[in-house]
Amino acid sequence: MKYSAVIFDLDGVICHTDNYHYLAWKQIADDLSICFDEKINNRLRGVSRMDSLDIILETYNGTLTDQEKRMYAEKKNIIYRSLLEEMSPTDLSDDVRKTLVELQERGYKLAVGSSSKNAKLILNKLGLGDFFDAISDGTNVTRSKPDPEVFICASEYVKVKPEKCIVVEDAKAGIEAAIAANMDSAAIGDATLSGMATHNLKCLSDLLVIL
Repeated sequence: MKYSAVIFDLDGVICHTDNYHYLAWKQIADDLSICFDEKINNRLRGVSRMDSLDIILETYNGTLTDQEKRMYAEKKNIIYRSLLEEMSPTDLSDDVRKTLVELQERGYKLAVGSSSKNAKLILNKLGLGDFFDAISDGTNVTRSKPDPEVFICASEYVKVKPEKCIVVEDAKAGIEAAIAANMDSAAIGDATLSGMATHNLKCLSDLLVIL
């Protein structure tokens, strides 16, 4: 096999929590009287919570201390986590579920590489808490994509060299991170527009043909 491990971004690939992020950040932006819309929200994909807040604050008419920034970032997370409580295994599509099971049966190591600090909570809600061989997320990395740290850690966790890993991503920053990690990539969703990925997917099950 050309690849021994598949590393999946979480949000936008395994599941879709964009609307939950949007609602939570919108509440923070409203509190600060900042204009926030879907276009700005799209810039936050694959970006850490603090870096996301900095993007939102670009049009803020004022200055926040580091302590205030941390407070607003934590408030956003509390709102977001409360919304995540609505998730269940029904939020996992049949296409994703069948693809993951088939890849596991073929003997691939499967990992999650996400900047989210809520990755384990989301996976538990989806019924995938014990499914993956490794989870590399915001609790073990300090640098956001396009830095390759999250994917390099994932490859180390599954004990597979980067060149034997393929990353599945829906964000340009994630594709850039895969390239920086010396890994091939499969783009889905908006990431296909980057023209940077090794492969483009229309749906996750296209992976079964590529691999």
